[in-house]
Amino acid sequence: MTSGKKTKHSKYKGIIQFIFSMVLTAVFLYFAFKDVNVDMVIHVVSDASWFWIGVLVITLLASHLLRAIRWKVILFSVKENISLKHLFGALMIGYGVNCVIPRLGEVSRAVFIAKWEKLSRSSMLGAVIVERVIDVIFLGFSVIISVYLWRQDLYENFPWLKPTVIITMILMAVVIFFLFLTIRFKEKFYGVIVKHLGRFSQPFANKAGYIFSMLTQGFGSLRGFKNYFITIILSILIMLMYALGAYVGFLTIGMEKILPVSFKMAWVLMSISGIGVAIPTPGGTGSYHALAKSVLVLFGFSEVIGFSYAFLTHIVSYLIFIFGGLLSFALLNKRHESLIKIVETGMEEI
Repeated sequence: MTSGKKTKHSKYKGIIQFIFSMVLTAVFLYFAFKDVNVDMVIHVVSDASWFWIGVLVITLLASHLLRAIRWKVILFSVKENISLKHLFGALMIGYGVNCVIPRLGEVSRAVFIAKWEKLSRSSMLGAVIVERVIDVIFLGFSVIISVYLWRQDLYENFPWLKPTVIITMILMAVVIFFLFLTIRFKEKFYGVIVKHLGRFSQPFANKAGYIFSMLTQGFGSLRGFKNYFITIILSILIMLMYALGAYVGFLTIGMEKILPVSFKMAWVLMSISGIGVAIPTPGGTGSYHALAKSVLVLFGFSEVIGFSYAFLTHIVSYLIFIFGGLLSFALLNKRHESLIKIVETGMEEI
């Protein structure tokens, strides 16, 4: 396949993915807006506390800083003195791109950190994939904890949650076992994967082999018991910081004046709405709103309060990503190249 055909194929694939994400967004926004009085939402949001919005911004930025520190730990064996400023900047650019085109942000931050730190783009993409695997594992644990904290009501109000939890537990066990084999027997395991998948489709086997290669490069950067331990601790702190952000969100619109709020409620809300963020919609738009509103209604709040919370917390997060990404790009991209050009060049090389 020629380079021109690859580029054309990638563009068609990108267009299809974009249309699919827009359709998902529209569907989730319909369910989020359903039975909601928009005028009342505007009234609630307009009365939000600027002080607590400021605290929410600080909390969210702190959680992203923790992610950058965790990324530094993961990449320690690749480059010991990697710049935390570059890691944080690449992270914010990636989030900003994800707000427009879902999942392209993962490629973007790999491309930028590789460019700024003069590292291999493939190995950086592998490290990003590894980080996302860690995120999925800890999100799975947080959902399981949430089910324990609010078991009966969650299963009754979210019928899809119980099979999702069961499937998640099975997949987590499979993924952890797969990662063990990947790290312990990477060359033999690689040969087995490519050989068996090649019986069905050689192009698919080659692609799987390439992804496997990036995974091994990514996990190859995370070495030593100390780094594994620190990564786990930082991952727990990140989840706690996300839950703290969810709790601060309660205070922005004075929800504690309507019903008692607690960190337990914030944890459950963070976990379930986190599933919405994981769905491939731009910046979690629609999917986050629908799930966050549903959880808050379960807690006893009205549809208006639930949607107001979802709208306000999402727009704050969205603006942080957009402006943080643009600011990071402007300050750190010294050659003033086009963001789109850099990402497209990086994707072709990867």
